[in-house]
Amino acid sequence: MNGKEQHAETVRLLWGSRPGPARGPRRTLDLGRIAQAGIEIADAEGLDAVSMQRVAALLGVTKMALYRYVPGKAELISLMVDASLGPAPAPVEGEGWRAQLDDWARRLFAVFRLHPWALDATVGPRVMGPMELSWMERAVAALDGTPLGGAQRMDAAVLLVNHARGIAAQTRAAGPEGAEPEKELGAVLAQLMQEHGERFPALAAAFASASEPGGGRDQAWEFGLERILDGLAVLIDDVLVDEG
Repeated sequence: MNGKEQHAETVRLLWGSRPGPARGPRRTLDLGRIAQAGIEIADAEGLDAVSMQRVAALLGVTKMALYRYVPGKAELISLMVDASLGPAPAPVEGEGWRAQLDDWARRLFAVFRLHPWALDATVGPRVMGPMELSWMERAVAALDGTPLGGAQRMDAAVLLVNHARGIAAQTRAAGPEGAEPEKELGAVLAQLMQEHGERFPALAAAFASASEPGGGRDQAWEFGLERILDGLAVLIDDVLVDEG
């Protein structure tokens, strides 16, 4: 299957129903069950552990039987991504754009924390499924009523996605659940500043200040999210002034 054919097959799997074969055994699986089996493996062992053979074994069918539903691993992963995201959460009633985007970003971050393999599966140009696009729809719609144009709204959503991805990737790199990557990095920096702080006086002073009680350490997620939303607020105000 070439790239164009694979693209078309992924679109059919994500966005439409594949007609069953006119002949052959009655189908006993569905795409939802197949995607959940792949997710179970990926959550436990990572994306590299996912294979058509492993998924088939978990479902109690042969690999050839699985191919009757999904033509290959690439399409399987696309199904897994969409299923792992699920439908976008409902808007927060009675709240403005900032609270809406804050809630949306936190929920997306939670998904990446729950399914860290999705960070690897959502890189580069690819076909997005209806669940994934529902998340983008929710973020863009949160900016209804603001003067931002379509491109600015989509860029705002992408900026928040990238922040969630970046911090989730740091968390994953920290290793076992419960590890705190910022504290681990801080311990390394503390040692370096102790030994070489005179070469980096501004960094040493900032690090020392951040290490004091109430200094604001270990807040990369909160700090970044608030600054992104602050920036959008400034942009909205600037556009309003220009239009006025």
